[in-house]
Amino acid sequence: MNLEEKVIKSDPKYHGSIIDVEKQTVELPNGQQASRDIVHHAKAVAALVITNNNKMIMETQWRAAVQSETLEIPAGKVDARDKNNSSEDAMIRELNEEIRYHANTLKHLTGFYTSIGFSDEYMDLYLATDLEPVSDELPRDKGEYLRIKEYSLSEAKALLDHGEIKDAKTAMAILYWELLSK
Repeated sequence: MNLEEKVIKSDPKYHGSIIDVEKQTVELPNGQQASRDIVHHAKAVAALVITNNNKMIMETQWRAAVQSETLEIPAGKVDARDKNNSSEDAMIRELNEEIRYHANTLKHLTGFYTSIGFSDEYMDLYLATDLEPVSDELPRDKGEYLRIKEYSLSEAKALLDHGEIKDAKTAMAILYWELLSK
């Protein structure tokens, strides 16, 4: 059985600075119709940043959607500031803006959809190592206030185990680090 849904109608609902929302009417595999709310988001990037003393850099920031501070890995969206809309260029820029480091080694680990049930946001996850402080700091995004801290693998796993990390990309990065460490 073919599971593909065919879009019959697309009705734009909202155009914002980082997302667009549309309501789709689709034809299901059995011929019936259903509606889908879809959030379109720019491609995104995130990095598992490991310092020269084998610690992970994470940042705490306020997230309005959950009305809470969250502990996360550096991340951001690919946009016009990045050459050819390159994920790698976006990651280099985000590392400068958020944690003020340049990674001499940047390796693509994997890519994934962040919330596949309603959004098309796709994120590339990188491993950033061989760090050095940037000489020319880029400005942070407006309203972006961060606390930066380093954690050992055991500390990061404990934060995850105790529910202090609720962000999926950060949880994935910690588990990836654990796999890479074996």
